[in-house]
Amino acid sequence: MPEPSSSLTSAQLAAYLSFTEVSALLRPAVEKQLKDVGQLSYVQFQLLARLGDAPTGSRSMTDLADGVVYSRSGLTYQAQLLDQRGLVSRAPSPEDERRVVVSITDAGRQVLAAVFPGHIALVQELLFASLSTDEVDALAAVLGKVGDRLRAAPPRSAAPRRRRTV
Repeated sequence: MPEPSSSLTSAQLAAYLSFTEVSALLRPAVEKQLKDVGQLSYVQFQLLARLGDAPTGSRSMTDLADGVVYSRSGLTYQAQLLDQRGLVSRAPSPEDERRVVVSITDAGRQVLAAVFPGHIALVQELLFASLSTDEVDALAAVLGKVGDRLRAAPPRSAAPRRRRTV
């Protein structure tokens, strides 16, 4: 592996600044759409979407926390808010009562169904409309590679929990 440089090349700086600008411009628009249509925060949407995508509609809080870059206590709070709205239910795991399983409810699926069309249209318009299919494929590959590297040494909020062995 080559030695890290003490400065960025002009291409690296341009890529970094473009990436941060796109993130800073895209996130508020997405958050506004989620709030306007589903009264959801971005993290709440991520939780519902992950549960909606799960074959059983359920996941453990630990598994959800491993997939969302957010503090575990903050994630617990967001799940509590969703539970209070009737969008998810929480219960002890049948395998281990120390673990909590979160399940999406019919009301949660209805909120997702209301949010998704506008969410998809917004992401298509703001992120993908100016890109060719090949550019989208390249972007997915590049960001996937960077994400994999960052997850190799994640912040505590994104690190998988070690499972206790009994």
